[in-house]
Amino acid sequence: MKKIIITGIILLVIVLIIWKLASNKKEINARQQSADTTEIAIPVRAARAETDTITINIEKTGNISAFKEAKVLSTQSGIITKLYFELGTKVVQGKLLAVSDNSAALIDLQKAHLNVTKLSNDLETYKELLEGKATTAQKVKDLQQQYNDAVSQEKQALKQIQDANIVAPVSGMISTKDVEAGVFVNAGAQLATIVNTEKVKVQVNLSENEIYRIKQGQTVKISASVYPDHDFKGQVTFISPGADDARNYLVEVTLSNSGEFILRPGTFVKTDFLGTVSREAILIPREAVSGNLEAAAVYLVKGTHVELRKIKTGQETNGKIEVINGLQAGDLVVVSGQINLKDGSAVSLSK
Repeated sequence: MKKIIITGIILLVIVLIIWKLASNKKEINARQQSADTTEIAIPVRAARAETDTITINIEKTGNISAFKEAKVLSTQSGIITKLYFELGTKVVQGKLLAVSDNSAALIDLQKAHLNVTKLSNDLETYKELLEGKATTAQKVKDLQQQYNDAVSQEKQALKQIQDANIVAPVSGMISTKDVEAGVFVNAGAQLATIVNTEKVKVQVNLSENEIYRIKQGQTVKISASVYPDHDFKGQVTFISPGADDARNYLVEVTLSNSGEFILRPGTFVKTDFLGTVSREAILIPREAVSGNLEAAAVYLVKGTHVELRKIKTGQETNGKIEVINGLQAGDLVVVSGQINLKDGSAVSLSK
């Protein structure tokens, strides 16, 4: 009997120990689960999306070119007998630049002139004979045709002599010299290049949306890295009436080119079409945007948590980004502390 009691006591102790261990395990698991579900709020700074008026400036880059540039071409084949220019020579339109050999043309002109004189006299004589019915009308008609042909030949010979005198097609400066006196050239051969840089121009391409925001005569700010502390002012002098295959429109900006700051053809410049358009826009600080602007996203604060929200951005101005889609005015976005965040993170706002 005593043995049975002792055995029962031992069994009871074992049961109590097992129950206690099971209770402890449940308590430990509960504590662990509670610890797992407790979030640490990440401190961040935030700012609200605001509506404001922005002025959009269209900025494009291009290269300076001469306002006018023309090639001096030989108008006929022959030897260049005289040359009146060198590299850098300033010329005005119509100035004589070169003369090609015109000796053959002078002989042709003399012959043609003598022939015209003779046929003119013959024609008058036969007209008088026709009045006296001493010749036929056909003979007079034939002489008239011969006279007309001779006059044409005389004009052609005179033109050849005139073409031997090669003149400047535009005013400017000789920028290339491609011939020397005594050299034979063919008709159409390039003798020189003239550039006029008293004015210069830059051509840029604008998109379909941009082209409707500018107008003829509009002021354009032009800057060049060669003059970091100086800006130039130009004007829109040409707007293409139609787009190219890429749906771009050619725009030409012209500016004066005199004084201390001279722009040479080929200089890389930036054009800024000032004050193109003003409109209302939703703006957020630039530092709120995660990633690049092509795949922009922000952390939108919703209560104690954040949502990673994709947005479409527009103009950037004065440290702020225009939000075209994805946010509304008044939305609170994280501007500092994003590196520790992910979609759904708990946050606490700090000043």
